[in-house]
Amino acid sequence: MAQFFLGADIGGTKTHAVVADARGRAVGFGESGPGNHEEVGYDGLLRVVQAACGQAVRSAGIPLDQIAGAGFGIAGYDWPTQKEDHLRTLGGLGLRAPLQIVNDAILGLVAGSLESWGVAIVAGTGCNCRGWNRERTREGRVTGWGVLMGEAAGSSELMFRAVQAVSFEWTRRGPATALSHAFITYTGAAGLDDLIEGFTTGRYKLEAAAAPLVFRTAQEGDPVAQALVRWAGAELGEMANAVARQLELGEQAYDVVMIGSMFQNGEILISSLRETVYSFAPAARLVSLSAPPAVGGVLLGMEAAGLAPGAEIRAQLLESVSAMRNTSGP
Repeated sequence: MAQFFLGADIGGTKTHAVVADARGRAVGFGESGPGNHEEVGYDGLLRVVQAACGQAVRSAGIPLDQIAGAGFGIAGYDWPTQKEDHLRTLGGLGLRAPLQIVNDAILGLVAGSLESWGVAIVAGTGCNCRGWNRERTREGRVTGWGVLMGEAAGSSELMFRAVQAVSFEWTRRGPATALSHAFITYTGAAGLDDLIEGFTTGRYKLEAAAAPLVFRTAQEGDPVAQALVRWAGAELGEMANAVARQLELGEQAYDVVMIGSMFQNGEILISSLRETVYSFAPAARLVSLSAPPAVGGVLLGMEAAGLAPGAEIRAQLLESVSAMRNTSGP
């Protein structure tokens, strides 16, 4: 009987699942909503995973008992004390196969690094950073709790600082910035006074979705916005360096996999990140995640089943998942 492997990326906004055969050929895909237990509870997590994985298995045209191994990257799986609850919940899928579960940042590392070790830095709405040593016997990490733990900078944290900069202009505590005009236009405020009043009273929202305005304003030459983007890149780089120190990576040549929408803004952010990382680890390699993280789940599923997927299987998996995305639009 042919063997198939299941990988799932269970995120805070959506969940993707992929089924692939032993050669690394993707044959099924499924999608559902957010599965972070902190937001939807463990019952909600199970419903979401059942929907995505069920769809993937059905589209592959195979029975569930042909899944030989599975890997899950789970947003909200942050601490070892949560492992049993997550495993118990995933038991509701009815899989008879061995499985691995990791935090979703590690899933991106497995998908993005050729050797599946190093550091993964996530910058989307929020931020996170995790890593594995070469032998994958140790995991380094931050808390994932953002500004409360001094960890930045996703788009939420960037906007937090940008709003402060506009407030500093209004109070004359800081210099004028083109961000003020950008935010006035974005909210439809009558002027800076109205913007500040409306923001503090809840009439206007300046949240993570507005972060592209900061990058656009920086690219147009505003010094305040440029300083904010440099700050964000340096903060992300310091998180990556902290995880590398925990893992004692030292002078090794390891991958730093960049994951999330913030990095879509390109060199204006990445240059600051690169400078910070290279100051600690000159041999590190910055890698942009181009594959869906669920690919990492499939690779972990193969490992759970006792296989050692090599470069050829990885390449086939990446190519076939890419082709599936182009034809079915996952």
